[in-house]
Amino acid sequence: MSDAPTDEAATPNLSFEGSTPYEDYVQATVLTHLQHPLSDEPGEMAFLVTTQVMELWFTLLVHEWTTAARALRQDDLPTAMAALHRSLPELESLNASWKPIAHLTPGQFNAYRSALGEGSGFQSAMYRRLEFLLGDKSASMLVPHRGTPSAHAELEKALTEPSLYDEVLRLLHRRGYAIPADVLDRDPALRHEPHPQVEQAWQRVYAADDQDSDLIRLGETLTDVAEYVWRWRNDHLVATRRAMGAKTGTGGSAGVAWLEKRAAKNVFPELWTARSHV
Repeated sequence: MSDAPTDEAATPNLSFEGSTPYEDYVQATVLTHLQHPLSDEPGEMAFLVTTQVMELWFTLLVHEWTTAARALRQDDLPTAMAALHRSLPELESLNASWKPIAHLTPGQFNAYRSALGEGSGFQSAMYRRLEFLLGDKSASMLVPHRGTPSAHAELEKALTEPSLYDEVLRLLHRRGYAIPADVLDRDPALRHEPHPQVEQAWQRVYAADDQDSDLIRLGETLTDVAEYVWRWRNDHLVATRRAMGAKTGTGGSAGVAWLEKRAAKNVFPELWTARSHV
């Protein structure tokens, strides 16, 4: 007797009461009906979908780095490392999101730029939470969200909590590395600034005899994160430069000049400078 499945057995269940379980879980109909172009330019749809996909990646990365920061606070390095490792392909996918709109000509962008009005990517609340987790904090960046109480409250909480990098440095301190008090006890709402003693601590980590230590693996994973963030900022800069040159950005920002300033900065800066002294 043949063991081959019958056609009937191979047919999936096609009958459901109400919406499908897939729809109930993924909310695909919600996601695919969030695009409302305001111009007749066909490329605007690509711009809308691309930026909405970016918002979803921001949301996932905030989840991963919040998980990592919480785990570091509890000295649970394996859980923190797992979250950081998960974030690497997610960052790579976020960066790849630029591809559909990375080669817009000025004419193509101008065809729907007016639809943005004063809208600009720097107004993204989820991206701001991502930057705050990286230690790049500024209270002034809460101002655009005063009209949205829930987003403002979440950002205010993220601003005043220790960043992911703050938790890393506290872990180093608990492991016996000399992180100065003015770093450990600083106001967490302020941007992290490079500190020579933090650089020296990372220098000690990387000079250890055990080159497979958990702290070196942590440092290298954070460096991977920082590199992807640097690539994100540079891809943003190049895409903007191609689409609009040096014109003033949407929302009144300095456009390319603003992005150049952002791209010139590394997150977790001492992880980079310490390498010169190992």
